[in-house]
Amino acid sequence: MAAPFRPEPKFFLLDDLHARGLPYYESTFFGHRPGARLRGEKTVSYMESDKAAERIAAAFPQARIVFLLRDPIERAISHYWFSVENGVETLSMEQAFRREEDGNMGEEWSRLSMSPFTYLRRGRYVHSVARYEALFGRSGVRILLYEDLVGDPGCFGGLCEWLGVAGDVAPKAPPRDVNLRADKGEPTSPGLRKRLAEHFAEPTDELAARYGLDLTVWTDEWSAATDTPPPRG
Repeated sequence: MAAPFRPEPKFFLLDDLHARGLPYYESTFFGHRPGARLRGEKTVSYMESDKAAERIAAAFPQARIVFLLRDPIERAISHYWFSVENGVETLSMEQAFRREEDGNMGEEWSRLSMSPFTYLRRGRYVHSVARYEALFGRSGVRILLYEDLVGDPGCFGGLCEWLGVAGDVAPKAPPRDVNLRADKGEPTSPGLRKRLAEHFAEPTDELAARYGLDLTVWTDEWSAATDTPPPRG
């Protein structure tokens, strides 16, 4: 994998980096493993970027794209606290989500590679997956659920098989827990969680139907937390 792990490469997203060319990309992020047969990187902001997707396809048309998707409600809440901790969000969670629903995305922040205020848009995953499917085909795209990756030992083996590498290699544990807890501040109210479940119901259903996914690990949790019928996904 590209090193260092942080910060993310963002090579195909940022114009100034991309202008340096593929030799810069390969020497900067993969110089520690020359000759590796399979190389990969993780940059979250590629998901919603047409420009990044097109640049990747132009450079590596046979690339395989892995989407690691988390419960969109938990993702939105975690994203909110990320923005708070980085000093760019001053509204309450309720106000911040309402602002986005009303179409007011707030000030853009040039020092971040993504808008810090797209809490809801980034959780409508089906649009991001479709963007890459159009360029790499259905067979070139793999969807994993975060909850499966951390809870099902067979999930990583299946990914390795799809990539054509040995599946008996255990990934190294991260040095600390990453994104396991969304509520870093005050607990999220049941009313807000119900609103979020309603907001994400349609795109989650579409994602499940289009890619044959069982997303009940998300939707059952939504139902239990809000005492409402779960989306069909």
